[in-house]
Amino acid sequence: MNWDQIEGNWKQFKGRAKQQWGKLTDDDVDRLAGKRDELVGKIQERYGYQRDQAEREVDDAIRRW
Repeated sequence: MNWDQIEGNWKQFKGRAKQQWGKLTDDDVDRLAGKRDELVGKIQERYGYQRDQAEREVDDAIRRW
C-alpha cells in the first residue's frame, strides 16, 4: 500500500488513523483529507513527538494497513 492509495481512499482509512492515534479528534482526521504531511504534523502536535518519530509512526502504520 502506498500513500497515494491511502489519500485516494481516505474515508476508508480515517477510522484506522483514529484507532492508531486516539488523541486525534474527528475534526483533525476530517481536515487531514489524506495529506501525509498534515497527518505527521498533527501527530507531532498531539503527542509531542519530533518530526522523525511521527514520520516513522506513519510509515509503520502504512505498512500494517
